[in-house]
Amino acid sequence: MPTVTLPDGSQRTFEQPLSVYDVAADIGAGLAKAALAGIVNGREVDTSYWLEEDVALSIITDRDDAGIDIIRHSTAHLLAQAVQQLFPGTQVTIGPTIDEGFFYDFASAHHFTPDDLDKIEARMTEIADSDLTVERKVCSRDEAIELFRNMGEHFKVQIIGDLPEGEDISLYQQGEWMDLCRGPHVPSTGKLKAFKLTKVAGAYWRGDSNNPMLQRIYGTAWANKKQLKAYLNRIVEAEKRDHRKIAKKLDLFHTQEEAPGMVFWHPSGWTIYQIIEQYMRAQQRQFGYQEINTPQLVDISLWQRSGHADKFADGMFTLEADDRQFAVKPMNCPCHVQVFNQGLKSYRDLPLRLAEFGSCHRNEPSGSLHGIMRVRGFTQDDAHIFCTEEQIQPEVADFIDMLHKVYADFGFEEVIYRLSTRPEQRVGSDSDWDRAERALAEALNLKGLPWEELPGEGAFYGPKIEFSLKDCIGRVWQLGTIQVDFSMPGRLDAQYVAEDGSRQVPVMLHRAVLGSFERFIGILIEHYEGEFPTWLAPKQVVIAPITDKQADYTQGVAAQLSTAGFRVATDLRNEKIGFKIREHEIAKVPFILVVGDKEMAAGTVAVRGRHGKDLGVLDVEAMTSLLAAEAGKYGRVAESTQPGE
Repeated sequence: MPTVTLPDGSQRTFEQPLSVYDVAADIGAGLAKAALAGIVNGREVDTSYWLEEDVALSIITDRDDAGIDIIRHSTAHLLAQAVQQLFPGTQVTIGPTIDEGFFYDFASAHHFTPDDLDKIEARMTEIADSDLTVERKVCSRDEAIELFRNMGEHFKVQIIGDLPEGEDISLYQQGEWMDLCRGPHVPSTGKLKAFKLTKVAGAYWRGDSNNPMLQRIYGTAWANKKQLKAYLNRIVEAEKRDHRKIAKKLDLFHTQEEAPGMVFWHPSGWTIYQIIEQYMRAQQRQFGYQEINTPQLVDISLWQRSGHADKFADGMFTLEADDRQFAVKPMNCPCHVQVFNQGLKSYRDLPLRLAEFGSCHRNEPSGSLHGIMRVRGFTQDDAHIFCTEEQIQPEVADFIDMLHKVYADFGFEEVIYRLSTRPEQRVGSDSDWDRAERALAEALNLKGLPWEELPGEGAFYGPKIEFSLKDCIGRVWQLGTIQVDFSMPGRLDAQYVAEDGSRQVPVMLHRAVLGSFERFIGILIEHYEGEFPTWLAPKQVVIAPITDKQADYTQGVAAQLSTAGFRVATDLRNEKIGFKIREHEIAKVPFILVVGDKEMAAGTVAVRGRHGKDLGVLDVEAMTSLLAAEAGKYGRVAESTQPGE
């Protein structure tokens, strides 16, 4: 007589064993129809899973994130089945879910084209409409190897061969088609109602260039067609906002093969970079940080002591000089401990907040590089807080206040909070991890913030809170972090004198608000589609005379506005004024000032705002006031449509 405890704490007792689906049906016909899978004692299972003893059970539907993931995983199987029906002889390899979609890698003599995607998608729809039952089967490892060898699935044989001997193998079958998989999966293909194949790419088997090249088909899947349509519209909008295209159009930066993963900043792009750096410097000063700078090359022994060499060896650039091995700095934390260690600190010196706009380099895989979103050379708005254990919560609270202000000033109001807990590979004792995780959770709770836990996603030296934000088209970007570290200070001999005179190891809080400047600027470019608010715009105003006769007056106005602290450019080219205006509108300059004979005689300028808005004629003093008001506006705000608004 199994007793099932539901998420609301209620219990149902049954006279005999039954399936997850049966429990859903007992609760209600609507839930039974919507059920995709279940969570039994914390483990995801199929709806056919048999309950023979007392359990805690949650029913997964397409309203749950787990349900959407199951839909995407099952749609990957649907894709593989369709491909093998249409292109006999194709071998399947792996088909995992990814953010907002899935992919499947195939070994096929046929070269897949975009036209093939339409055919495959049509066959997927046919299979889904057939509402085939999806059945889970279990066999021994040897039986599975024999089965897939007879099917000609040599890649699957390799996968199974890497599993431990004696392990039972889980298989899923829909119609005549079968695949190796842990599951769970939807109960039938009819549950898959909204999907789209998006692109074809190449991928090496197991990511190794020494292995055969496979063909990867990407797709996306959602609970319903409305969600799918919204996603596809978002993709179109994201394509329009691609930071690489906008950067070329606005002449912000470029990358090239001679320096893979490194950024060549142009004047306008570097201006934005400097504005952000100066802004962050002012914020950190306000919140009690002291700025430092540390070396780019550090002996490998420091990274070995900190634990980074063991954890990140493949991602570190190294070189030899004077018979010593050095690492190009991949992160700043061990160097900040060295600054802390200079001179014995007292408890009265804590908390000590050390910040650095630290230039770092990591050997990211070439295939993962993407504009300035994923690079090998980057600058972090990095800081480390050395404090006592009792100071953790107030320091985290102050950091959250700072982070909220910064994000709001850049135009992001919605923040998502996640607490990442201990990974399997970590340093430090379980008791240290317990205290660190508890401190972060309590800091979030005291702030009254909603948060979710990400088990096993913490850094190797400590748990962390991850802060993500949504851009204007709904994409989520993980940016800020704050991490509690009980381990590294001790590994690197950091100490302070406690109030009782004893030597104690400080707690180290690793924190960043923006992450890397490069990635954050890429996000800003896409968020604003290059139309930066006045305070961030590389050129805040351009002054364009109608003829050469107004050139001297134009330069005089520019000098006055520049002296007032604004970023001003003049356009003295021998071009028609309409051409000049159009060019600067395309460049998304917030204000364009037109000067003709009348304006020169009256000591005024004709003002055009965003999107050709006529803001009238102003004298230089009034224009200075308007610019000051607009440049003082933070957040996602539109420029005034009339002077003084």
